[in-house]
Amino acid sequence: MFEKRKYARAAIDLPVYFAVKGASTSASGIGKDISIGGIFIETSSPAPFGADLIVRVRLRTPSRDDQDFDLPGVVRWVRGNGMGVQFGLMGALETHAITELTKSIGR
Repeated sequence: MFEKRKYARAAIDLPVYFAVKGASTSASGIGKDISIGGIFIETSSPAPFGADLIVRVRLRTPSRDDQDFDLPGVVRWVRGNGMGVQFGLMGALETHAITELTKSIGR
């Protein structure tokens, strides 16, 4: 099958937390794959389609330290077991951490 994705993705199995912007509660899930374009979150409580989110995930930084990142995103699709989130504008450190991750364990 021809791959139409714009960005290289990496299979991951990391805990994530997410909240709809402006909400006082958050939910959790497992990040199953990630790219600089977005993330698939396996969760039993997906946010609704089109919701603006903040996704918190712990990634390794260029200095080899793990750091929590709060990444802006929009829910682009929802399935029974999770949701696809497209990332918004990210800083250089976040972009670099995700790019290095996709290089090291990408598929």
